[in-house]
Amino acid sequence: MRRRPIYGLMAEFKSPEDLLAGAGRAYAAGYRRMDAFTPLPIEGLAEAIGFHRTRLPIIVMLGGILGGLSGFGMQYYASVIGFPLNIAGKPYNSWVAFVPITFEMTVLFAALSTVLGLLALNGLPTPYHPVFNIPEFELASRDRFFLCIKARDSKFDLESTKKFLAGLNARKVSEIET
Repeated sequence: MRRRPIYGLMAEFKSPEDLLAGAGRAYAAGYRRMDAFTPLPIEGLAEAIGFHRTRLPIIVMLGGILGGLSGFGMQYYASVIGFPLNIAGKPYNSWVAFVPITFEMTVLFAALSTVLGLLALNGLPTPYHPVFNIPEFELASRDRFFLCIKARDSKFDLESTKKFLAGLNARKVSEIET
């Protein structure tokens, strides 16, 4: 019988302090592809698992710039190229009158790029995730704390990683099948 591919190993911890200490030791041991699941925010956990900077600010800035340029360009085209009307002797390209719409389009495009960027960078929507194969994982929303080291980590070896996680004061170490 052929074994299904493994997603990673999941260690279950009793307290947030144990998880934080375990995550710090795993990062110090060289594991980089890991994730933590907790029922409440734990200060310092993101740094302990090596959370990296995100590209979201660049995406939002580019979305805002695109929105501002499109808002201004749309008004410029309508007022100067498409339908030029001389109103009270004002110049066709009256940029001061274009500021409110340009600002609103900047905000709109930045907000939309934020939402779409968050969805794309987080890999959402994800209706199925392999960690749901672990029966104990339902306790992650109540009173348990989990650390998952993914199999695609360069340092991952099934036996040595399992021993390492068992030595972190974990209650249980489970294999996650895909």
